[in-house]
Amino acid sequence: MDSVTSDARTPVPASSDTRTPLSASAANGLKIVVVGGFGVGKTTLVRSVSEIRPLNTEETMTQAGEAIDDISEVRGKSATTVAFDFGRITLDARNVLYLFGAPGQERFWFLWDRLFSGTLGAVVLVDTRRIDDSWYAIDRLEHHGTPFIVACNDFGGAAHTPAQIREALDLDPHIPLVDCDARSRESSKRVLITLVEHIQSRYAAQSAPGADGETPLKSPELAL
Repeated sequence: MDSVTSDARTPVPASSDTRTPLSASAANGLKIVVVGGFGVGKTTLVRSVSEIRPLNTEETMTQAGEAIDDISEVRGKSATTVAFDFGRITLDARNVLYLFGAPGQERFWFLWDRLFSGTLGAVVLVDTRRIDDSWYAIDRLEHHGTPFIVACNDFGGAAHTPAQIREALDLDPHIPLVDCDARSRESSKRVLITLVEHIQSRYAAQSAPGADGETPLKSPELAL
């Protein structure tokens, strides 16, 4: 995996894994959004797991932006997403997963509602050093009724228990909370698998046979 300079992380050597070529077409495109605060690693996660060279809308950060964006915790960040990141993963012969990484700065939050449209589910990426930056993402996803999980990207610093993080985020007990390293493809895959399993469990609950005897809906069978 190529190192990423925009997330203020220590570079990691390129991975030796071979990624499977994409099919020419697929029957179903499934959309997932990665959202969170400024500099939490959304671009890095999309890059680490995508089978294609991701589309990035990054621009170099300038001194003028320092008056607008809080960069106190991301001093090593040299570029920032101004629209969205885009990646793709083949799930099987009929299904592909489209990943959209949302911009983190508050001045670009107006784009989030558009990105959430048609979304199967979302990952809220969290830097526990800046937990407050995650509240808006969770609020908007709950407003849209979008299934989501929370993934804590490891930036070092003080350790927090899952209970402490849940309390700080006022997170419902049924929402999965996982640790991750956004630079690692395997770690990012585990995050997406957790989200898919969470979505499937919600499908199962909503598709239980009702009093009217209707046939339950089926969730998509996904595997990464």
